[in-house]
Amino acid sequence: MSLRKWVVTAGIVAAVSAVAPRSASAEWVLTPFVGWNFNGSAEVQGIGGTEFSDKFEKKLNYGVSLAAGSGAVGFELDFGYSPNFFEGTTSGSGFEFANDSNVTTLMANAIIGGTGSVRPYVVGGVGLIRTNVQDTEDFFDVTTKNDFGFDIGGGVMGFFSQNVGIRGDVRYFRSFSGSDDNLVGIGVSDFNFWRGSVGMSFRF
Repeated sequence: MSLRKWVVTAGIVAAVSAVAPRSASAEWVLTPFVGWNFNGSAEVQGIGGTEFSDKFEKKLNYGVSLAAGSGAVGFELDFGYSPNFFEGTTSGSGFEFANDSNVTTLMANAIIGGTGSVRPYVVGGVGLIRTNVQDTEDFFDVTTKNDFGFDIGGGVMGFFSQNVGIRGDVRYFRSFSGSDDNLVGIGVSDFNFWRGSVGMSFRF
């Protein structure tokens, strides 16, 4: 990745981190979650530079998020992992992906929402999208790739006691790619997917 991309991405991360609460009275919410990816697609490059467009089936996703805030605006770190993400293509291309092909996401997000016992919210930020693509016939050039990307979405969190609640959440993920079409040299790639999840939230 070029120096210009690093500088721009670092600036975005710094801007998102600026909303993190500084007060000692900040509320923290830890949410382990489980869910599914859907509507995933990508341009996958094979040997010889040939590119194939593939869509992928709904797959299990699990992870954890940690949010902190002292009001309507807060900060969140979100980690997600989807095993077998590329397995079972629905495009009819006939590729047989290995069972350990997967996607990992780690996002730094701003979160804006309510402060009561029922809290609708919107969330968005930037971070790492790591793809591990392995096929049984070694057709693909790149097996593991780390890209910067973004996520945006929303959901609702409800607490049925002082410290325990439940969260429902839907987010859209897309990775960045290099581009010569703008001053910052960053565009969006063809790899994207949606994630729906449900988790138990623990407030402290």
